[in-house]
Formats: sequence, C-alpha cells, structure tokens
Amino acid sequence: MAIPVIDFSKLEGKETAETLAKIANGCEEWGFFQLLNHGIPVDLLERVKKVCSECYKLREEGFKESKPVQLLNGLVNQETEEGTVKLLDEVDWEDVFVLQDDNEWPSNPPEFKETMMEYRIELKKLAEKVMEAMDVNLGLEKGYIKKAFSGNGRHEPFFGTKVSHYPPCPRPDLVNGLRAHTDAGGVILLFQDDQVGGLQILRNGRWIDVQPVENAIVINVGDQIEVLSNGRYKSVWHRVVAPPDGNRSSVASFYNPSLVATIAPVATKEEACASYPKYLFGDYMNVYVKQKFQPKEPRFAAGAAM
Repeated sequence: MAIPVIDFSKLEGKETAETLAKIANGCEEWGFFQLLNHGIPVDLLERVKKVCSECYKLREEGFKESKPVQLLNGLVNQETEEGTVKLLDEVDWEDVFVLQDDNEWPSNPPEFKETMMEYRIELKKLAEKVMEAMDVNLGLEKGYIKKAFSGNGRHEPFFGTKVSHYPPCPRPDLVNGLRAHTDAGGVILLFQDDQVGGLQILRNGRWIDVQPVENAIVINVGDQIEVLSNGRYKSVWHRVVAPPDGNRSSVASFYNPSLVATIAPVATKEEACASYPKYLFGDYMNVYVKQKFQPKEPRFAAGAAM
C-alpha cells in the first residue's frame, strides 16, 4: 500500500479536475501525498541535498555526545545487567536545527545560506499553490486558507524549515528516529531522503511506509487544516523509524498560521455544525509544545479554553 503520488504539473491544463480530485483524496483519505513535477528545479534540490549533507558532517561529532546517544548507551548497559528494558520515549534519534527568517543559520558550508534561502522561497510558493487547490476542493474562495492564516491579511503567516538527520542507530528497537505525532500547523512540505527510508504514517491501525520517490515533495495536512476543513481533511499520526544503517536526511518546511490568527472551522451548507472549537493559533501552540506526542483532540479543546 503506497500513499498517492501526484503529477502537480497537470493541475493546469486538461487534467485539472482529475488532479484536484487526487489532491482531495490525498487530504481526505490519507493526510499525506507526494508531488512530482512541482516546479522546484532539480538542480536546486540537488544543491539542497549537498549543503545539508555537508552541514551534518560538521555536526556529526557533536551528535555522538548528544543526549539520545548517552541515554541509549545507558539503556544498553542496563539491558546487559537486568535483561529487559523499555523503549526510550522521551528523546528522538535525530540531529536537528530550524531555519526561520529571523534566527541564526549555519555559516558553513559557505553556500548553505544562499541555497536554503532560495529553496525556502520556492517552497513557500508551492505551499500557497497547494493551499489554493485545497480552497477549490473545499468550495472556498481561492486564497481563503492563506487569508485565514494571516489573520485576514493583517499578519504574516509563519514559515519555518526543520533540517534533520537520522544517523545509523545501533539499537533501533530501543529508540525512535522521531516519535509518533501529528503536526501542529497548516501545510507541511517535506523533501525526504530518496535512499534511506523510515517515514511512516498510521493508517487503519497499521504503520505504512512513505516510500522514497526521487525529487518528490511530500505534503501532509497539519492540525489547523483539519480544523479549518471541519474534519474533512485529517492530520495523521506519523513517525520516523531510526535507521539501522545509512544516514537519513530530511528537510521539512511548515506553512503555519500567524500566532495571532484565529482558527475556526469554515461553515458550509453541507456542514452547518462546527465539529471543532475556535481559538488563537498561539494558544493552541502553547498546548502543543507540552502535548506534541499525545492525542490531538484534547489539544483543540485546551487551546479554545485559554
């Protein structure tokens, strides 16, 4: 079973309706889908791979002294002495840093900043095109989701990029690459490793691999799209399995509402009753940072109560 792979270039032309239907299916039935021919130059994607790989090589020694490594080593020693141990559930086997417009970026390799700035510009454009397709499929005015995320145009939506590496793990049975969770924000765009897998989604009670596809961008629905669509689109649980060998790379970009944007379900004729509360996204995030790896439904209620 494989998540949908969609040729995004066919959104314009004779196959517009069919392509929109495939995107709707990805949002409604899977919460994840992959885009090919998305408009981001292959040369740029190759440069992103290169600079992120080189950046990790400069951080690799630091990871060997990190908390996940120390905790796993301690757990293995405990297993030797006691025979049985439980999975580490408070850390991820992940080296990670985040790029935003207003934070400090790595200065090496020298071309890292220029490449990633160019990439983020292209990803933001793609995110807005995907949201416009969602608008159409939900029967909304084109630009509705972007407008909602910006507080009716008064604020700038948040756009962040998380650069992750999952080094070879000696005991992937004892630690997750990234613990299961749903994403807090809006639309997530992932450029994942096309050689080393590990990303999985929970579907009908089973973990399904998100198959690596060369030069694809993986799209997934965040919690706020679920609320705006009144549950028609679902954010789904996903995780990363720690690789026993190979170094998995991952570049995830998040197009999220402004912290002061009000998020609420869209009222439609078919769905007169709202199934989700109304709240400020910043209030929801205050809850999410404490409950990221817990069920999402209580987060919605807690965000509304703040």
